[in-house]
Amino acid sequence: MSIEQQVTMSDATRVLELMDLTSLNDDDTQQSIIAMLDNIDAHIALPAAVCVYPQFVRLCKMELAARGWQKVKVATVTNFPCGEQPLEQVLAQTQQAIDDGADEIDLVMPYNQVVAGDPDTPWQYVHSSKKVCGTLVKLKVIIETGVLEKPELIAQASDIAILAGADFIKTSTGKVSVNATLAAAQVMIERIKINGKSVGFKAAGGVKTVAQGVPYLTLAADIMGDDWVNPSMFRFGASSLLVDVKQVVAQG
Repeated sequence: MSIEQQVTMSDATRVLELMDLTSLNDDDTQQSIIAMLDNIDAHIALPAAVCVYPQFVRLCKMELAARGWQKVKVATVTNFPCGEQPLEQVLAQTQQAIDDGADEIDLVMPYNQVVAGDPDTPWQYVHSSKKVCGTLVKLKVIIETGVLEKPELIAQASDIAILAGADFIKTSTGKVSVNATLAAAQVMIERIKINGKSVGFKAAGGVKTVAQGVPYLTLAADIMGDDWVNPSMFRFGASSLLVDVKQVVAQG
């Protein structure tokens, strides 16, 4: 029996409840975002959040409310995808997204600065963005592990984000050749534990099936404990994963 066949309906439901259902395509439209929301089957479970470009935040808030799904958070991205926008522009975009109703901001850290040996610039982006977010809006910081590559750089970027005030640290934008990996996830979750702060983890990009997601749940539980693996501390960022969740549920 293959790994794909071994996953259960319970696994699928759990993965869905931890999911940030994501659409970050250059050709996204209001119609395509609504179609994404239409694909959610509340009879199975609701995702933790939807993640869209800033121009669709207000639309998602209205559509989720119309469906009675206010518990589903709306996340959006800033400094995306390359992490190279001027800080003032990033902060203005963050404020506008919050004004439009965003519950969570997924900020791309200036990860190339970490590679270049400059930790101060990434720290400033995270710290300043968290000031704009305040206590009510969660800040999820993308460190782009596929570019950082080396465990020591992944650890350093994680530490910078955590110490600068991130509420979550997130692997990837999904826009580079290597996105979430278990090896990177292990480094990041271990840094969360070592720093001792209430910071969550998000695996984004490359998790396309329930079977691929389950090892991340096991890893997180092994490091942080079973109770830690809940939507306030653990997320998957995914687009096609919902298709597999539905297939697993349909198979019983």
